[in-house]
Amino acid sequence: MSKTQNKLPIPESLSEVESYMKNRIGLEDSFDLGVRKLKILKKNVHFYYVNGLCDTSPIVQIVKELVGINNSEKLSLQLQSIVENRIVHQSVEQVKTMDEVVDQVLSGLIVVLVEGEGIGLVVDVRSYPGRQPQEPDTEKVVRGSRDGFVENIIVNTALTRRRIRDERLRFEIMKVGERSKTDIALGYIKDVANPDLIKVIKKELEAIEIDGLAMADKTVEEFLVKQGYNPFPLVRYTERADVAATHLLEGHVLIYVDTSPSVIITPTTYFHHLQHAEEYRQSPGVGTLVRWIRFLGVAASLILLPLWYLFVQNPDLLPEALSFIGPNDKSNIPVLLQIFMADIGIEFLRLAAIHTPTPLSTAMGLIAAVLIGQIAIDVGLFVPEVILYVALAAIGTYATPSYELSMANKIGRLFLLITTAAFHVPGFVIGMTAWILLLAGIRSLNTPYLWPFLPFAPKACMQILVRRAVPGSTIRPSIVHARNRQRQPAKNG
Repeated sequence: MSKTQNKLPIPESLSEVESYMKNRIGLEDSFDLGVRKLKILKKNVHFYYVNGLCDTSPIVQIVKELVGINNSEKLSLQLQSIVENRIVHQSVEQVKTMDEVVDQVLSGLIVVLVEGEGIGLVVDVRSYPGRQPQEPDTEKVVRGSRDGFVENIIVNTALTRRRIRDERLRFEIMKVGERSKTDIALGYIKDVANPDLIKVIKKELEAIEIDGLAMADKTVEEFLVKQGYNPFPLVRYTERADVAATHLLEGHVLIYVDTSPSVIITPTTYFHHLQHAEEYRQSPGVGTLVRWIRFLGVAASLILLPLWYLFVQNPDLLPEALSFIGPNDKSNIPVLLQIFMADIGIEFLRLAAIHTPTPLSTAMGLIAAVLIGQIAIDVGLFVPEVILYVALAAIGTYATPSYELSMANKIGRLFLLITTAAFHVPGFVIGMTAWILLLAGIRSLNTPYLWPFLPFAPKACMQILVRRAVPGSTIRPSIVHARNRQRQPAKNG
């Protein structure tokens, strides 16, 4: 945010205001900026607005009410109060500087100015263009709500408040970006969330100095956690309102960024990125099974290929019962190169799927599976085992709930392949040790990344491994340092 904003008071002359708006925001130059001029009780009244960001219906109703003043009122020195009382809207505030007028107009609100008063009336008639809440593509469940966050911060906070109707739920809003002036809301439950964490996050957000947040929440994340080139995600994203509400009740602090359908959850650990709403939509037993299968898939995405290649290099490590593992066919291309080629080829397909229009994606999948995959084996480019294990690793990657974590694990897999190829068994052991040490050394907002395993918390570890029934989960996770550890509601005195 700008540190040197000009605090020019609103001029009493509306012609000066109009001239300022022409010079400052391009009134008359930009087709979507407008002013509606009225004459009420022989005084000028101006409406400033942005087409496309305002809902026309309440504006028309307000204009009707104000024009009706000429028929029902006599000349008065209290026109400002009369206008304010006649504005038929639930959200009306006063502003006294031109910077506030400009910010509010460009945010989609309208500002009503009365000649000779030097006070503006801001009316919230925002109607941002966007889609209706729908189930996120990346967090689908078999059973559960189908509404998800959208690109409108007002809708997103409303979806959360619909699930948590607690008087202690807070959404503190601020603007970030000298040019974009993006709305950011800090969401937390006042008597649950750690006040020190709230203070740190608020301080970091207020310290952001940048022209604009074109990439919205991702830009905010980079300022907030200062991740650098560390591939592992330090915050969690969700597009599901029920997931966001659950984390608020646990004591987390959420960051809502306008124009983004994702909400940032802080603080988070490695295991937060392995959770999925589907586990909590099933019985505890089924949820635990789903969780273990997901853990197995994540482990496969990381170590399956390096481990298989280790056995390819050292067949003597295999017991007699597993001697069939390894390429049975000879190839002129080294197995390691085949693995890298196949892995990069899957990345090609993933990127192509993202950029391919939906009607053509099926055809692209057939081409990739039938033509490229099978023919590559027939001509001897790949041995079948390479395709098998690369495909299993890719499935494990896609089974990872967090897209950011899946990409970080892919980088870890390639690193393990290189160390294993270079140093065989010691290389695999050294690579795994380096990977664990890297994770152990990460701290996100002063939160240990491998909690509850490092530092070790037995009860929390059991909750990671076993999905407990909700009635049995009476204590909030200690990692958030919640002010109120008990989940039952506080009794009002």
